[in-house]
Amino acid sequence: MDLKTAMRLLEAAGTEQNRKVYTRHGIGRPMFGVSYAELGKLQKQIRVDHELAQELWATGNHDARILAARIADPGRITSRAADAWVRDVDNYVLMEALGRLVARTPVAAWRAKRWRDRRGEWVASAGWVVTGWLAVDGAYTQGEASALIAQIRREIHARPNRVRHEMNGALIALGMQGGRAREAAMQAAAAIGTVVVDHGRTGCVTPDAADYISRAEARAKAKAG
Repeated sequence: MDLKTAMRLLEAAGTEQNRKVYTRHGIGRPMFGVSYAELGKLQKQIRVDHELAQELWATGNHDARILAARIADPGRITSRAADAWVRDVDNYVLMEALGRLVARTPVAAWRAKRWRDRRGEWVASAGWVVTGWLAVDGAYTQGEASALIAQIRREIHARPNRVRHEMNGALIALGMQGGRAREAAMQAAAAIGTVVVDHGRTGCVTPDAADYISRAEARAKAKAG
């Protein structure tokens, strides 16, 4: 599929209702307002096409960039490319999509480390998203997980708005590793208390980390037995 065809399909799939909803989530124009269901159909049709992903990202269109993050080849994402893309991010939806992509790349651990301490809200947020996905994949030792949890405990209330949300998500993912990390995460969650995040005109919430971990563990046990 070429860029012209992809953009035509994206535009045809967009709706005014979705554009209104996305605007409430802080997404600006240009965008078509394509649902995730329609993006999923296009992703299945295209599969992996790194050249097309690069062209889609370069358009600056939100929906095109979300699709780009879905069809890019993780193995071809370099540190330089990841840094260039993350500098373009201006909303949390795109930030999380890019973070999920980068977490699957060979440069994931290094980008997470470099990004999560940055001052910029979106870059730091992406760093913690990558950190969370790496934790889900079991990339951290118990010692590394405990050190990251300690950092979250120290810094979370002083970080920018969306960074707090993503740090909270990383805390949950790290705690779900079990063992010493689980104990450290539960203690950190108790010390941190409520994580205040302004989600704007949306129904989104930032979960209580300790409660989330406990519920997830209960669901896993119920499913297993």
